[in-house]
Amino acid sequence: MKSGYQKYIPFTPVPIENRQWPSKTIEKAPIWCSVDLRDGNQALIDPMNLQEKLEMFKTLIDIGIKEIEVGFPSASETEYEILRTLIDEKYIPDDVTIQVLVQAREHLIRKTFEAISGAKNVIVHFYNSTSTLQRKVVFKKDMDGIIDIAVNGAKLIKKLTDEMAGSGTNIRFEYSPESFSGTEMDNAVRICDEVMKALDANENNKVILNLPSTVEGSTPNGYADQIEYFCTHLADRKNAIISLHPHNDRGTAVAAAELGLLAGADRIEGTLFGNGERTGNVDIVTLALNMYTQAIDPKLDFHNINDIKEVFERTTKMSVGDRHPYAGKLVFTAFSGSHQDAINKGKEYMKTSNSDYWEIPYLPIDPADVGREYEPIIRINSQSGKGGAAYIMSTVFSFNLPKKMHPEFGAAVKAECDRVGTEIEPKQVFEIFEKEYLKVSGPYQLIKHKFIEESEVNDTSPKVRFDGIIKNNGFEPVEISGKGTGPIDAFFNALAKVGIEGYKFEDYSEHAISIGADAKAVSYIHLKTPDGKDCFGVGMSHNINYASIRGVLCAINRSLKK
Repeated sequence: MKSGYQKYIPFTPVPIENRQWPSKTIEKAPIWCSVDLRDGNQALIDPMNLQEKLEMFKTLIDIGIKEIEVGFPSASETEYEILRTLIDEKYIPDDVTIQVLVQAREHLIRKTFEAISGAKNVIVHFYNSTSTLQRKVVFKKDMDGIIDIAVNGAKLIKKLTDEMAGSGTNIRFEYSPESFSGTEMDNAVRICDEVMKALDANENNKVILNLPSTVEGSTPNGYADQIEYFCTHLADRKNAIISLHPHNDRGTAVAAAELGLLAGADRIEGTLFGNGERTGNVDIVTLALNMYTQAIDPKLDFHNINDIKEVFERTTKMSVGDRHPYAGKLVFTAFSGSHQDAINKGKEYMKTSNSDYWEIPYLPIDPADVGREYEPIIRINSQSGKGGAAYIMSTVFSFNLPKKMHPEFGAAVKAECDRVGTEIEPKQVFEIFEKEYLKVSGPYQLIKHKFIEESEVNDTSPKVRFDGIIKNNGFEPVEISGKGTGPIDAFFNALAKVGIEGYKFEDYSEHAISIGADAKAVSYIHLKTPDGKDCFGVGMSHNINYASIRGVLCAINRSLKK
């Protein structure tokens, strides 16, 4: 590659001055046309069979796409029969227009008109290639010869359409100067002007002019310049619907489509998840949901995106990548600690602020809007921070760990991730929590206990007495007793009787929790050890007082083990 790059011809920018599209914004959804059943299908190793095409067709209708290119009926008997099945078995709703593709060649056009007989709404989409390279290498014709092919095709299509008048079939026209993006713009305008004349385009009979980047050959702004130049130089712009068909050879089809809409386009042809020849077509899902996140109704329904993805993968035998925008398995997942922390804070902000807007960092769309779940948003590996482990404990297991406890527990989870070298599942996070806090059994064990509330007449601050038996590993059990202002204070005073002292109580929180049908209380205890270090304990019990002293004993035992 050291010198190979020199053999490529760079894109020639369109000579456009005072371009307008950079200062515009997308304000409404375009007309959507799916080419999954044609362009997407022809790119598959194993093309869809009839049942798969029917399922995909129904899915596209359910999404809300009203124009669907169903095939190339003149190309093969299989394509012809699939179209006839859609028509004869009445799979096509009255508000959906099917689109058929045909080259601008007489015998193919005639067979296409046979194929569409009986359909209610049809777009006849014809094309011929116009680029400088195709003219030179493939057709060996000048531009006049290429225009003749297009105009003769348009005249025949108009004639056959007139002959079908009164048949109940409403026919509209679409013309593509294929390889538009590699065509000189003045020639692209000229051929489309001539085709519109041949089709008798007017405001009641608008022609769809489809401008494909058949092979993506420039940065998206270059394509936008071409679209703006075309729109401003076309003789009868008001009689045309400008359609885009961006391919993804440079990986920028979505950006090219968005800038093309700014430049004057009205319509988008694309596929679900960008399936198509080479690197694919523009991805309708991404393009539509990009609009959705900008408070624009895309007029398409992706509320069950997982189901749509499942249909796509089953019918096409293609797979949607884990990082594919909006639909990928991992796109609503955060491994990074700082991301996890920001997502957690965003969720809390949404709860406390009652905001009318979606305001959670790192999540440009509410996962619930596309049928995704919150549970898998945060996953745990060695890159995860303290907030991730706490999030899993809260959302999956309903343990609301105090914030000051997050670093300690997060460190224990991270150590396990480092040890195993892989991501760990929520179940494993809970097992670490159990080992660290719920199953701490020594050195001290409480064998028996009871609380007695002591108060006298007119006593505004009743005392609590704790009586119990405690055992230190290797020693005989010892009876302990203590009084205090509350259960925890009484327990601390009782512990001092056996030399457990010097601990300072820092904080305490509690909440109810249910595991299955077993409702319990959980308490979180934050202590300072005699040498001034933080230590935490967790206790669970049906009795909140016992949960508290279990938490205290857990914190003390953990500090002694350390």
